[in-house]
Amino acid sequence: MKFNTKAIHAGQKNEETTGAVMPPIFQTSTYAQKAPNDHQGYDYARVGNPTRTALEKMIAGLEEADEGICFSSGVAAIDAVMKTLRPGDHVISTNDLYGGTYRLFTQIFENYGIKFSFVDMTNISEVENALQENTKLVWMETPTNPLLRIIDIEAVTNLTNSRNILSVVDNTFASPYLQRPLTLGADAVMHSTTKYLGGHSDVIGGAVATSNKDLIEKLRFQVKTCGAVPGPMDCYLTIRGIKTLSVRVQRSVENAKKIATHLSEHPKVGKVFYPGLDSHPQHKLAAKQMDDFGAMVSFSLKNDSIEKASEFMSKTDIFTLAESLGGVESLISHPASMTHGSIPKDVREKAGLKDSLIRLSVGIEDVDDLIKDLNQAF
Repeated sequence: MKFNTKAIHAGQKNEETTGAVMPPIFQTSTYAQKAPNDHQGYDYARVGNPTRTALEKMIAGLEEADEGICFSSGVAAIDAVMKTLRPGDHVISTNDLYGGTYRLFTQIFENYGIKFSFVDMTNISEVENALQENTKLVWMETPTNPLLRIIDIEAVTNLTNSRNILSVVDNTFASPYLQRPLTLGADAVMHSTTKYLGGHSDVIGGAVATSNKDLIEKLRFQVKTCGAVPGPMDCYLTIRGIKTLSVRVQRSVENAKKIATHLSEHPKVGKVFYPGLDSHPQHKLAAKQMDDFGAMVSFSLKNDSIEKASEFMSKTDIFTLAESLGGVESLISHPASMTHGSIPKDVREKAGLKDSLIRLSVGIEDVDDLIKDLNQAF
């Protein structure tokens, strides 16, 4: 079954009692039992819900995983993975990392004795040099947020798999339509389903997809014990969003390519970060590892100041100044003060994230209107 068909049918079947084509919203907190522990697969909605099960099967099918486990947000999914570690364990991650992930790692889990190394993961030798005897997890984000660097998943997992180190890829920016890390050797994939999977800026959620039996068991335990689960309406909205994933992302990618090219030729633009450009340092790797280059574009102005960047972002009309990404509408954001505001300035700048950087989440509007909007803002 090819991807466009999977996006509609993966893990899905008509509802048994009515034949409903879409999975119903099972809005219940508990389930009747014939006798203690004699139920029809569900006993309490924190542990499981049929609408959530339908979403989990769909995500597992798209990522070519045995199972998907859904959570109330992307950060909750990351939190669940991190709770499988123990004090003294060591984690390697990229130095160009989503601010919420960095905050969770450094301000929560460092306090519980987890050790972290943040390195340039586009350089495989830096990853190898960071490995320690107590390294238990390598956390990849590719493309990275917001500098859109590409990490070689196969090269990294060749290091981790031979050492029995868990490898997890945050696949939010690419979505399974463009990249499937498990087929490249990763143990697990994480998504903020809020973004491309939901796709309409109306739901918060997260998911982990994996075929690692030990990790599945541990994450299911997290779901039951910690309870950071999505409600049935959230699951329903995400299922509905996934059914148009391929057409939405394809249109957004087509728009992003034209916008990135336009920006790279604009006299007021300093630097454009987009893996689809030949000038991108990992362009060839992106072409090999991904089915296309994504719909996120970052850039800086030639007059590289935070004041000019702020002025520019305040002038767009179609691009909405807002947090998040991956919806049908185009968004513009300022990573240094918004998505990455929790990362100290010196750490951001050392990784290459300047205060003047502008990030675009390109939507599905007419690309001529989007380019016109950027031009008038210049």
